[in-house]
Amino acid sequence: MYQRIAHITLVVEDYDEAIDFYTKKLDFTILEDTKIDDKKRWVMIAPPGAKECCLLLAKAANEQQRESIGNQTGGRVGFFLFTDDFWRDYNKMTEREICFVRRPTEFEYGTVAVFEDLYGNMWDLIEPNETNKGFLTK
Repeated sequence: MYQRIAHITLVVEDYDEAIDFYTKKLDFTILEDTKIDDKKRWVMIAPPGAKECCLLLAKAANEQQRESIGNQTGGRVGFFLFTDDFWRDYNKMTEREICFVRRPTEFEYGTVAVFEDLYGNMWDLIEPNETNKGFLTK
């Protein structure tokens, strides 16, 4: 049997604002941007080199959804961005004024720092150590 998670929904305030942040600050790629109706679009983005999973940007359609923007995981890190060069990406993101809320730390599994996206969702930037490099390709 083969299964995979294809998309993860990220509720956003505005499609274009979110696209601008993810493509210009994090170098994500737009995989698809299709207008569904006057209010809804199908917008999928992914980090460079991603093969399995992408983010589906979904504009909040009601008050309950708007309340979850920036806090989709109850204040926990909800997204994990793996990299093959932590310091390259960390320095680039710092130059682009990404807000890091936890400084880089070495753990037994790799180097990690926590940053916020434009809405306050928390992300880990992770470079696995040599023992765990396989996580980048699995």
